[in-house]
Amino acid sequence: MMVLVWCAASGGGVAAAPPLVGGGGAVGTPKAPLQTSRPFNIAHRGSNGELPEETAAAYMRAIDEGADFIEADVTATKDGHLVCFHDTTLDATTDVADHPEFASRRRTLEVQWTNVTGFFITDFTLAELKTLRSKQRYAFRDRSYNGGESSRIITFDEFIDIAAGAASRVVGIYPEIKNPVFVNRQVRWRDGKKFEDKFVAALKRRGYGGRYRSPAWAARPVFIQSFAPTSLVYAAGLTDSPMVLLVDDTTVRTEDTSQSYDEVTSDEHLDYMREYVVGVGPWKDTDPYAEYDYWINDVGVDGLFTDFPASLRRYQEWTTAGRKG
Repeated sequence: MMVLVWCAASGGGVAAAPPLVGGGGAVGTPKAPLQTSRPFNIAHRGSNGELPEETAAAYMRAIDEGADFIEADVTATKDGHLVCFHDTTLDATTDVADHPEFASRRRTLEVQWTNVTGFFITDFTLAELKTLRSKQRYAFRDRSYNGGESSRIITFDEFIDIAAGAASRVVGIYPEIKNPVFVNRQVRWRDGKKFEDKFVAALKRRGYGGRYRSPAWAARPVFIQSFAPTSLVYAAGLTDSPMVLLVDDTTVRTEDTSQSYDEVTSDEHLDYMREYVVGVGPWKDTDPYAEYDYWINDVGVDGLFTDFPASLRRYQEWTTAGRKG
């Protein structure tokens, strides 16, 4: 599955693109800036087509493969720590079922208007989550990396450390405020703050801030994304970092309103949301190389989410070489 992102504050014409490179380089040397001459290569949950999603290994591989941004779903633990994990339950991508000490944690809760049964991440402390190992979501992908030491669930801070540790160039982050309605119901912070407050505070603590394409943003590039429009409106009051509204299938109801995505993407609603977001990221599912061509060359988007950042990197190199010829 790949996701498109369109940014309203797009740059001008197409410039000659420098070679795409990974994250290696001598520590202490000046970092090359984030490239802005071609659509951003956004590693969806890291290089998760090759390695278990949202793990340190997947993110480091994505940087080595030339990703401009690494993307993460940010949620919260029972004891209030922010971690990178996609699902509300641990069942599909961890070995939680192999831990008899957690067998009693399995239960049913409502998530986005549907009853879901499983081991909910919000029922586990950070220390407990660190005892689990991640695995590939899909059986048709390489499962030889399942359960390795680098497949632990990582915190939001550890995710930021990986991006900041790219020695030769600036690598941006693309974190999602994941399931905010559910998280705010299940997790309570002692200071009374909301999930969105903690999310933005974590970014500010690490120096992220500034409007899109500003010098501050370019030094530490970030896009904040969510499927929940009211969550983005709230977060926009806490930071000037750029926001992106994610859009599911048009028939799906948003988690935080009584409206479908068909309704929230009407001209009226988008006119309202443009005061808070710089772009829209619709869900899609098509053949990778066919969609690279369509979205980059026909539509002219500003970035693409991909499970395989190396393949997008190769496509951009091939097509750039072809244009030069």
